[in-house]
Amino acid sequence: VPDRRGEMDDVVLGFDTLDGYLGEHPYFGAIVGRYANRIGRGRFTLDGIEYTLATNNGPNHLHGGLKGFDKRVWRFQTHQDEASAQLIMTYLSKHMEEGYPGSLKCMVTYELTNDNELKMTYMATTDRPTVLNLTNHSYFNLAGHDAGPIYDHELMLTADHYTPVDEGLIPTGQVAPVAGTVFDFTTPHRIGERIHDVPMTGGYDHNFCLNNRNGSLALCARVHEPKSGRVMEVYTTQPGVQFYTGNFLDGSVEGKGTVYNQHGAFCLETQHWPDSPNKPAFPSVVLRPGQTYSEETILKFSTR
Repeated sequence: VPDRRGEMDDVVLGFDTLDGYLGEHPYFGAIVGRYANRIGRGRFTLDGIEYTLATNNGPNHLHGGLKGFDKRVWRFQTHQDEASAQLIMTYLSKHMEEGYPGSLKCMVTYELTNDNELKMTYMATTDRPTVLNLTNHSYFNLAGHDAGPIYDHELMLTADHYTPVDEGLIPTGQVAPVAGTVFDFTTPHRIGERIHDVPMTGGYDHNFCLNNRNGSLALCARVHEPKSGRVMEVYTTQPGVQFYTGNFLDGSVEGKGTVYNQHGAFCLETQHWPDSPNKPAFPSVVLRPGQTYSEETILKFSTR
């Protein structure tokens, strides 16, 4: 995307070739499912039946398991007109895939518009009651994918609350106010201002409870990189967003001619809240036959 001088740069971490994405990597650009983020102890109960999932993150289930949606081959078609270019992807997730009940028909559409937007639309139906939480896991550095730490990026989140986590990054069940904490981004703050004060996680890796939770499309986040002038705004219908600062990037992954180190990127993963299948007080993630899962997230790029 262009900076304030019109000079283009790649602001997304990733690989130059398909081979990189076929190997081990930290979900660069992935569609994550069936359940984005963590489910505690890899199990949940739905309609009186306990389901057991793969535990691929210590004792917990992360991002859909050992072979989640990021490791599946999706069918696709493309469409282009004067207003936009679309990539329409479909996938049938079979009953009990990775332990989840229900055959799930999924469609994800990426749309690039003339307004410098990337629109991501998620739709799904099921033939049995199930749980579902889809997101996109792109890593961004608005100074350029190879520009190093994101400490000078300024972040604003429309979230007055967040979900505190235990040592396994599973929500405790509490919904806590951000006021007076390192999690308060209700006004813009440099990401690096308090990143080293975040307990346990080596940076931010937390779900923020968005103020708008009625399912309508609303502003979720705004990120500004002052040197380039690039701005990314995130709009979503989802009730939460996982703000992650690449804490586990350790220089072991080489992509696009560079190695990616800790805090070299940020993710804003719009989502339902982690471990919601085990937290009845959290917004429901249950999808039943006859219902349609429908969520939208828009990334809008500009400069100032």
